[in-house]
Amino acid sequence: MMPTSAPSQPSSIFAQIRQQMAKMPKTSPEESLLLRVLVQLMVVIGIIATDVAAETNLSLWAIPLSIIGATWSWYHRHDRNIGVKFGLALAMLGALGYFVSNLVGSMNDTRLVLAELLVQMQVIHTFDLPRRKDLGYSMTIGLILISVAGTLSQTLTFAPLLLLFLTIAIPVLFLDYRSRLNLTPLIITSPTQTTKIGLPWQRLGQLLGIVLAIGLVIFALMPRFPGYQGSLPVSAPVKYQQQKFDAKGIINPGYQRKGKGGNGKGQQIDGGDGKGGDAKSDGTLDENFYYGFNSQINQNLRGIMKPKMVMRVRSQAPGFWRALAFDRYTGQGWEISRNSQTRKVNRPEWDYKFTLGYPTSKMPTKQVIQSYTALEELPNIIPAMSSVNELYFPTPEIAVDKEGSVRSPVGLQTGLTYTAVSQVPFRDRQLLDKASTSYAPDITNYYLQIPAKVAAKLQTYTQDLIDKSPQQQVGKNSQPLTSNYAKALYLAQYLKQHYRLPQDPIALARVPDGDDLASWFLFRCEGKSTSCETGGYADHFATTYTMMLRSIGIPARLAVGFAPGRFNPFTGFYEVANTDAHALTEVYFPDYGWFAFDPIPGHPLTPPGVDEDQTFSALQQLWNWVASWLPSPVTAWLAYIWSLTLGWLAVGIGGFFGLFSQGWLGIFSGSAIAISIAFCGWWGWQQWGKWQHRQWLKKLSPVERVYQQMLARLDDTTPKHPAQTPLEYAQIVRETRSTSTSVLVTEISQAYTAWRYGAEAQQIDRLQELLTNLTKEKI
Repeated sequence: MMPTSAPSQPSSIFAQIRQQMAKMPKTSPEESLLLRVLVQLMVVIGIIATDVAAETNLSLWAIPLSIIGATWSWYHRHDRNIGVKFGLALAMLGALGYFVSNLVGSMNDTRLVLAELLVQMQVIHTFDLPRRKDLGYSMTIGLILISVAGTLSQTLTFAPLLLLFLTIAIPVLFLDYRSRLNLTPLIITSPTQTTKIGLPWQRLGQLLGIVLAIGLVIFALMPRFPGYQGSLPVSAPVKYQQQKFDAKGIINPGYQRKGKGGNGKGQQIDGGDGKGGDAKSDGTLDENFYYGFNSQINQNLRGIMKPKMVMRVRSQAPGFWRALAFDRYTGQGWEISRNSQTRKVNRPEWDYKFTLGYPTSKMPTKQVIQSYTALEELPNIIPAMSSVNELYFPTPEIAVDKEGSVRSPVGLQTGLTYTAVSQVPFRDRQLLDKASTSYAPDITNYYLQIPAKVAAKLQTYTQDLIDKSPQQQVGKNSQPLTSNYAKALYLAQYLKQHYRLPQDPIALARVPDGDDLASWFLFRCEGKSTSCETGGYADHFATTYTMMLRSIGIPARLAVGFAPGRFNPFTGFYEVANTDAHALTEVYFPDYGWFAFDPIPGHPLTPPGVDEDQTFSALQQLWNWVASWLPSPVTAWLAYIWSLTLGWLAVGIGGFFGLFSQGWLGIFSGSAIAISIAFCGWWGWQQWGKWQHRQWLKKLSPVERVYQQMLARLDDTTPKHPAQTPLEYAQIVRETRSTSTSVLVTEISQAYTAWRYGAEAQQIDRLQELLTNLTKEKI
């Protein structure tokens, strides 16, 4: 008998697969149109926020395609869409390939590339959103996009978008929770009519206010620990003609005068006439750019700058964003005498990091990471805190001069971002007071230079000030100023107190040709009437102070840069304006290096540094920001109330602890008072909690009041976890409590769920009866 041939195996397998696929239950689609729309809005806001923060144009194509995809998904939510799913899989592979190709050229900062991948995946994903779980994916992508935008944003423009996102996210979570419970839409059907019930906007608005208030409190109190996570911010590579990089040149966009020192094209080059700076043809200062960013500066120019923001800085500590330093004094200005010895530094092709090294010092140091973003065109000088060790910059080479200043091959263009890592020394007064006064030749040859015609008079005047200075207190003894550090502090403070900035900078007289600026600053009013105006420009203070120090044998040099600027507590950036640029003096201490002093009136005596703990500085900075907007009487009144409160607390606490030093009677009295205070505090807290609970119950609707009273009745034996739903809690009670108790709890929980999430009316009398029976139960 011939055997019967078996059916084709492949055909059988494919048939079985088709049968299994046909038997698979269809995915239950999400039927809430409102939830779909709100989730789509969350994603749209996330895309817009990323666009605004990163200054890209993703919204132009991503938002329309997302809306089209979400609409198509809604109308095909009951279909299997097998063909579309294969097409979407291919599109995702294409997006992944595009991401990998972009990632290779953006290793310096991958946040934006990853955000772009998420946007592409979300656009593809919107064409297949039948289930609630798929909407959860979109919610997560929207949250990630708004988070990326928060890390990229440097302005408060992000704040309204964040607030709008949060406003939409709260009802989305509410609707998503209803969907997880498989509750019916918000519709009440009665025998006579069908009424559509909207979202509880009032309660959601209250929740939004609470979330915002808590968020602001946490923001203000949250500690700011130093440290950057991940890669350090730096722009994409800058293209330029590398062979034309002159390490000695300084490109200053504000230099407008043709001739020596400039080329008439907005570029300042090395080898000027000694009267460099941002000077117009009439010898006035440029109104946009600081004159001091040049290899030679003339301080006999006049004018003022129009304030505008030029830079944003995120730093682990505030500081003086140092740009240049000068060693040779010309009588009416400064120059870098060893500018020709500027050296080039190259970085590896695969890394953006330049390793510069920093002078060794016996003073302890602290690493400070700073990220800078140029908002306007700036000179090719790279501002950073002192003692830069590492620099992440988007050019293959930079230059470093003998004064430790760093230069770029090109000017800092708008939007350019770079990061500096500095080893900033602490300012230990005791160590600096003991610093040696013996200097190496490379210090004395360059940083004690002073014109011979003014050296004697300036030395006599400065030394006379030191000799007549108030004696410093050392323990119980008074001693004259002997250390160079104490002398530097005293002279800076003296200039602040005895000279002033001009009320009208434009009207300030020029230094006569051939005269010395420092002598003119100090002595021009000698023998004249009291109406003679002493002092000068802010930078004149620094120059005069530097010359005074040099005259008594203390090495010093002039440094220029930016003050920290205005700290924005909401963005975390220091907002630096062109008017924040100024000069100060750096003083050398053997074995410890250079330390800055600021003799300008209205400025701190020493620039901000790393000596103060910045962990909880945001609260102080936030108060300073708020106080700046308040009238001075209001600020003074709040400060008085605060000091008065602290005074009372100090008196009370001091008197209480003082009892324990008055013998056994005082110890017993103090202990009795402590126990009484503790008992009264405990009892008062208990009564306060009960009163609050009663007041809270009164404000609830009858159904919810019964449910909360039920939870309070069971709290001692079967507490409800916050993450449990009412029906999940009822299941736990059925498993752990008696049948009679579980029946009562289940009925109350079901009624509460139907009322809360289904808007179904309930019989209050019946619920009260159930609660009364539960109270009688022995639980």
